[in-house]
Amino acid sequence: MELSCMQRDCEEAAWSKKLHRVLCMQGGDDEQSYAKNSEAPASAVALSMPLLKEAIESMKLFRGEKSIRIADLGCATGHNTLSTVQLVVDSLRTRYEEECCDHHHNDNNNNNEKEEEEMPEFEAFFSDLPSNDFNSLFRSLPSFYGKKKTAIFVAGVPGSFYKRLFPRGQLHLVVSLSALHWLSEIPESVMDTKSPAWNGGRACIDGGKKEVVEAYRKQSSQDLNNFLRCRKEEIVEGGMLFILMAGRPESQQPENQLGDPNSRAKHPFTNSMDLAWQDLLNEGLIDEETRDTFNIPAYMRSVEEVREAFEQCGGFQVKKLEFEKIMEHSKEKQVEWVKDPVSYGRAKANMVRATLKSMVEAHIGTALAEKFFLRFEKRVSEDVNMIRKTCFYGIVVACAVRK
Repeated sequence: MELSCMQRDCEEAAWSKKLHRVLCMQGGDDEQSYAKNSEAPASAVALSMPLLKEAIESMKLFRGEKSIRIADLGCATGHNTLSTVQLVVDSLRTRYEEECCDHHHNDNNNNNEKEEEEMPEFEAFFSDLPSNDFNSLFRSLPSFYGKKKTAIFVAGVPGSFYKRLFPRGQLHLVVSLSALHWLSEIPESVMDTKSPAWNGGRACIDGGKKEVVEAYRKQSSQDLNNFLRCRKEEIVEGGMLFILMAGRPESQQPENQLGDPNSRAKHPFTNSMDLAWQDLLNEGLIDEETRDTFNIPAYMRSVEEVREAFEQCGGFQVKKLEFEKIMEHSKEKQVEWVKDPVSYGRAKANMVRATLKSMVEAHIGTALAEKFFLRFEKRVSEDVNMIRKTCFYGIVVACAVRK
């Protein structure tokens, strides 16, 4: 039965204003899960690991602490979060052994006992929205525990990282990897047909009008400021905040943030997605309003925008802030996909399912959502020029110490 206009308006307003209930990476470990479709974020995390290790080697050691508390904010469900925390724990453990325990080695009075007393235990907190599939993450813990070399205790903390998650002054090291480009909500003005920022016909900011860009920029600025203010309260003096987020270079405007600086039509995540929505409209499966009110709550910040947020927040000394770019996929995969465009379309559709399935289903229902992803898959597999193009994934990396 068709919904009335009033019912539809209410439902659309409900899902868009309550993103914390529907925005989550696809759980499980099947072909369409985030764990199996996060190559680009995984590459970004891999690129940042030497930087994270370097930061840990330079950070203050908290001697005399019984436990060191680490938090991964926006942990999702993949293996990236476990490997990151493992690196953090191992790196800190090595530093404690070398710098806190070595002075006991020449002590003839009960060396082993003193060394054991100097080594703190580690607490790791995995945090994401309540809609996150924590069960999938926790099922991976046995292998994680099997690799540990020292005491480590794990807990899940559901909640938005745009709000306080921990008591004041409790965390020693906080990481957030490939999560902060997701906004807390979709700007209201981009879904208001009477607003200059109305984003009709587009699923995201890519290719949008200046008013659309400004609405997203304002929401992004507010969100990042909230994130930093909360972490300033939660991190101990001398503690460290390490952030990796999808980003863009200063030379690239926000409205071209997901694709080529000269053409939004070259990126399947934007052009093919809009075409898939149009397909549903042309087939009479949805109306224009349903198409036009779907917007992706993501914004790729520049280094300058991140720097401004740290300056406005205060309380942090920025140690590193830079932009990097990596290939979205390997050359080997590209060669494979050129030979088999259908597999390319399936891979990209699975990537979109892994990140947006919950949002699309909340917007149009499960049955229509599957039709949408099939249309998207077909559109992408037909884009021969896109398959042959090498795309890059931009990231901003920031490392700051709590003053």
